Amino acid sequence: MIEPTAPARLIWALGVTQIIGYGTLYYSFSILAPGMARDFAVPLDWLFGLLSLSLLFGGIIAPKAGAWADRFGAGRLMVPGSLAAGLAMAAAACSPNAIAFGLSLVLMEAASAFVLYGTAFAAIVQIGGRSAQRSITHLTLIAGFASTLFWPLTGILSDQVDWRTIYLAFAALNILVCMPIHLWVGRLPRQTEAPSCADQEPLAPSATLHPPRNGLFIVMLAAFAIEGLVLASILTHMVPMVSALGLGTAGLVTSSLFGPSQVASRLLNMLFGGRLSQTMLAVTSAGLLTTALSVLFMTSPWLPGVVVFAILFGLGSGLASIVGGTLPLELFGRAGYGARLGWVSAARQFSSALAPFAFAFIMQARGISEAVLIGIAAGGAAIALFLQVAFLHRRPTPSPTPVPSS
Repeated sequence: MIEPTAPARLIWALGVTQIIGYGTLYYSFSILAPGMARDFAVPLDWLFGLLSLSLLFGGIIAPKAGAWADRFGAGRLMVPGSLAAGLAMAAAACSPNAIAFGLSLVLMEAASAFVLYGTAFAAIVQIGGRSAQRSITHLTLIAGFASTLFWPLTGILSDQVDWRTIYLAFAALNILVCMPIHLWVGRLPRQTEAPSCADQEPLAPSATLHPPRNGLFIVMLAAFAIEGLVLASILTHMVPMVSALGLGTAGLVTSSLFGPSQVASRLLNMLFGGRLSQTMLAVTSAGLLTTALSVLFMTSPWLPGVVVFAILFGLGSGLASIVGGTLPLELFGRAGYGARLGWVSAARQFSSALAPFAFAFIMQARGISEAVLIGIAAGGAAIALFLQVAFLHRRPTPSPTPVPSS
């Protein structure tokens, strides 16, 4: 039987909510953080530390959010997620002190686990079935404009009003725009499979797969975690890192090539990537990130080399966001997809929370060159792990042995 594809209107609708979600919950923070720090009379680093702690908490929540998406339907789950995100942003805007703001930030990151890529991908898979891989690529292409739109928008608004007013406006976007769209998504019919008993419970890496597949799942999580480490380290410090190479304004302009390159990679994959397996796309993604850092290490501060670095890193990052949703689907299928994607999100968020501090410490203690060299080594490890995923996936899998109930 041919499974239906996700309708185009679903992809565009979720694209709108992902642009608003990422733009308000993530990209606006770095622009508004200086004003927040002044308002609360705390160091700027202290605020980014709060963000990292919030990301860790969001990573803890992600597997549970994925399991609930499987059980209740991802579209339905996104409705209270949008409401919670809006209320948390409003609470942050009304915070009387930094402690109250930190608690609101934790609630924002917890809510993000229910409205961003992980849950949106699960909604596409539940509605579109296995044919959803192409739809996920389309969604990432649309959502890739979140930074392009919200970085300048937040900057323009911050010149006119204070950060509290901006957060209240962004809270309204989540409640008045995203929540009705998610309510509509939740009403779309789901493609159902006959689930096993295990699929009714939250997935854990050690519980629901027989040993060969469980080993594949663990290796996949490790690969995504290390790739996330590389991405978070460089993206957080890209502008100051490139500027520190002595390129001045040219370095800042060069960094702006990252965003268009990221969107371009998603477009190229949409047009020409249908013949490639998702495991090979994962290897390609990690390879592009590692190659980009190698070019930077060998050519900096030569401007053309830095330009090539920004383009290659953007291409690799764009593919990474796609395979984060499509690789678990290719390896394990649709049953339990939401929960597995929750674990992928958790692995990435843990590394995203810790990497910026570690990379900054290395740059301060040992210099940019050594920090980039360590990034190259981490990228090489990610390549090796994704190659191991490809090997384990192609290896014949023995029939599972029934596990006696306790």
